Amino acid sequence: MAAPGYTDVDKAEDVKALHSMGYAQELERRLSRFSNFAVSFSIICILSGGINSLAQATSGAGGIGIGIGWLVGCFISLTFAVAMSQISSAYPTAGGLYHWGSILGNRGTGWVTAWLNLLGLITVLGAINVGTWTFFVGAFGPALGIEGTLTNQMIFLVVITGAQALINHLGIKLTAKLTDFSGYLIFFGSILIAVVCLFSAETWDFSRLFTFHNYSGDAGAGVWPSVSNAWVFALGLLLPIYTITGYDASAHTSEETIKAASSVPRAMVMSVIWSAVFGYLFLAAFVLMIPNMDDAAKQGWNVFFWAFDQRVSPGLKEFVYLVVFIAQLLCGLATVTSASRMIFAFSRDGGLPGSAALAKVSPTYRTPVAAIWTASVLSVLFVWGSTLVSVAGTSAYTIVVSCTVIFLFLSFTVPIVLGMLAWGTPKWDKMGPWNMGRGVFMLFAVLSIVSMILIFIIGIQPPNDWALYITVGFFILTAIVWFAFERNRFQGPPLGDIIAARQAAIKAAEQAVGETGH
Repeated sequence: MAAPGYTDVDKAEDVKALHSMGYAQELERRLSRFSNFAVSFSIICILSGGINSLAQATSGAGGIGIGIGWLVGCFISLTFAVAMSQISSAYPTAGGLYHWGSILGNRGTGWVTAWLNLLGLITVLGAINVGTWTFFVGAFGPALGIEGTLTNQMIFLVVITGAQALINHLGIKLTAKLTDFSGYLIFFGSILIAVVCLFSAETWDFSRLFTFHNYSGDAGAGVWPSVSNAWVFALGLLLPIYTITGYDASAHTSEETIKAASSVPRAMVMSVIWSAVFGYLFLAAFVLMIPNMDDAAKQGWNVFFWAFDQRVSPGLKEFVYLVVFIAQLLCGLATVTSASRMIFAFSRDGGLPGSAALAKVSPTYRTPVAAIWTASVLSVLFVWGSTLVSVAGTSAYTIVVSCTVIFLFLSFTVPIVLGMLAWGTPKWDKMGPWNMGRGVFMLFAVLSIVSMILIFIIGIQPPNDWALYITVGFFILTAIVWFAFERNRFQGPPLGDIIAARQAAIKAAEQAVGETGH
């Protein structure tokens, strides 16, 4: 049995739901409700984005960027999680967003959703591991004599991404143990940083958290160009919005989660809520510890290390850095899990080149091995290629990372909008056990659309203004590819009579990987 309280009847219900969507139980169902939560919580990893992107607030609107901005940005992310939770309960399958986009819309909307989500996941995996490298160099580079060169960065990325892929390769059981540990480590690390910061602060001036100052331009080390007061606060919202994403991982691992129809939606919502709470805890404490906000703003992206150098003893500081570094490594591990399941799910319906190989599940490890290594290799290649190119003086890597967050949120928005249109129709006439009711779903769906508009507007502001052209270019390119090639080839997920015709193939696929007991 996968977990205490998970009976054969429960497993039969999970598999029955999967069979009803036309898919075999090829992956191994081992994730508990907490483990499913931990995958999303680990990808969100407030100890990664919350630290590596701190300057977006401290060199933007100052203390209020955390005191108020963090809460506003987290609520924006929560609107998407709540809306998607309703859909995930009705359709608990790997590659969730792609299936929701197809089932609630059509083949075309599903295909676009898949590409938006997939590009976002691959590039975000690269960005997370680059952030880990940046933190590693800042924390340990001077002591180890390691410089932040591009060559060193690429060696580091190859090593850690390869390790993350290998762990995923070896089975969901090992991955789950590490992501469970990661969940507890993030809780511990957040409390640790909060306690260290509060004890190291000269005074607890809580008014700092609600004090606005426009540090755009030179006053904030050029993190943001000179903008108005309203804009600098809005741009600071990117700190929580960019940090609190990746909770769709709970949906991507649906086929490996016990009682998925109830576990997955709860995990999506709670991963956002707990990230918001514990992120606020340690970030607010950090603001209280900062010696002087004007000096902090001048540090730009180095503000975290600068403040700890000013206030925290060397031994304690290094311990905090070690905890954060391990959490960031495990963040990348969970992202490989999410990205590989998206590739697997899209490929088993023929959505990618080489789909036959990418959709294969190892009988030994019950994992999509080719999908895992493909996601990992592509993320490293993305970083390598994009760091060699500049556009109008800005690294292509920086611009594309800004785009990919927009792509991820767009991939959330498409099925949410389709869900609004499909509710109560034959496309969506049966709700899952996590059912908020039509009124609540519609409210959060509308809030998600408004939030998407806001994210898009602030996401294409300088220095990331090229993100607009890349996003528009992406949609033009996908339209050309769809109408010229994929519209007549890509069939999408099985529906109607095709599901019934697949039952023999489903049984054979399960026998091939040794799945029994339902």
